[in-house]
Amino acid sequence: MQNTSQLNESHSRANGSHAYWAIYLIGFGCLFVAALLAKLVGVQWRDLLPGAEEAKSMSQGVKAAVYTFMSHII
Repeated sequence: MQNTSQLNESHSRANGSHAYWAIYLIGFGCLFVAALLAKLVGVQWRDLLPGAEEAKSMSQGVKAAVYTFMSHII
């Protein structure tokens, strides 16, 4: 019986990992496009993305914003 519970736990972790990365990639793509459009229009994109205020590059800012976004939904 104990082996069965260990299999179920490892299986649920694997599914959670795929869901985590799916949410991360979708969030990164959406926020990257938003930051890119804001940059093209001339708006300060760092002000639009939470957590991106101190970022040196756009990819670091979007990454910080995705982690901030994910901490609210997960």
